[in-house]
Amino acid sequence: MNRPRQHRTEHSLEVPAPARVLYDLVADVTAWPAVFGPSVHVRHLERGDRSERFEIWATVNGEVSNWTSRRTLDPEGLRITFEQEHSRPPIASMGGEWHFRELPGGGTRVVLLHHFTAVDDDPATVRWITEALDRNSPEELGALARVAGPGHPVDEVVLSFTDTLEVAGSAADAYAFVHRADLWAERLPHVSRVRMTQTPSGVQDLEMDTVTADGSAHTTRSVRICEEPRWIAYKQRVTPRLLLGHSGLWEFADGDGGTAVLTARHTVVLDPAAVPEVLGEGRTLADARAHVRTALGRNSLATMSHAAAFAEARSARSARSAPTA
Repeated sequence: MNRPRQHRTEHSLEVPAPARVLYDLVADVTAWPAVFGPSVHVRHLERGDRSERFEIWATVNGEVSNWTSRRTLDPEGLRITFEQEHSRPPIASMGGEWHFRELPGGGTRVVLLHHFTAVDDDPATVRWITEALDRNSPEELGALARVAGPGHPVDEVVLSFTDTLEVAGSAADAYAFVHRADLWAERLPHVSRVRMTQTPSGVQDLEMDTVTADGSAHTTRSVRICEEPRWIAYKQRVTPRLLLGHSGLWEFADGDGGTAVLTARHTVVLDPAAVPEVLGEGRTLADARAHVRTALGRNSLATMSHAAAFAEARSARSARSAPTA
């Protein structure tokens, strides 16, 4: 039997930012869903200084797919290699490399290489995979330029934070509340409208209007990955004006004695150009970080508080209905 032919693609972009800054952005795969348009969620399976293994969910030709990848990190050589462990048909195999080549004047040429094989080496499948790479790779390179190109330190533009809440109820009940986002307009005071669809595989597309404490209204659209009853990950496809990207993760963990811990994690990428427009002239990235931290944290805590009340009410009903000796 003939082995499928290996195909190769190359995409590159010159970015006015130091090579090490760009390397670090790509090396931190946990920030990908907020930084890169196609990425939805990343979950580490193994993690070391020079190698890692993770599961990733991403949009491929308009649909969310997931796979497990291994990466080798070479910070001295400014090179990252990757290989999918078990590719999803119609992709038979896929891997590649990131290269960061310093240019005179301080800029960087970022090169993204892919090699792949297609199931049965079908020409139509080869075209489908190539089209996906030709769409996603320039998006990812362009995202690096948007985040690092304007010259602001990346740690002033990319922000991650976490809020937690203890619940006198079960994690499964709290999960059920957050999972039913189609009911949030009825259940949450900061949500005024919701439209949600769900694929047979459980991927949710969620559009909603929210209101912040200062009365500002925002329309957002997110894709959500649900792993019952442990976590729900989401990536905003339509973000408020102040953000270039926003991803999040709801986690639900059982504690002792019928209690649970809810966690809301956020990673956002700020748009420096939008700060004066949204917050006013003279406001800084520090002001924007504080504003986003407060607004998103308040809404997350509000959602967790209502999820906690829902779980606690269910726990109380179960206790009342339990048979007695």
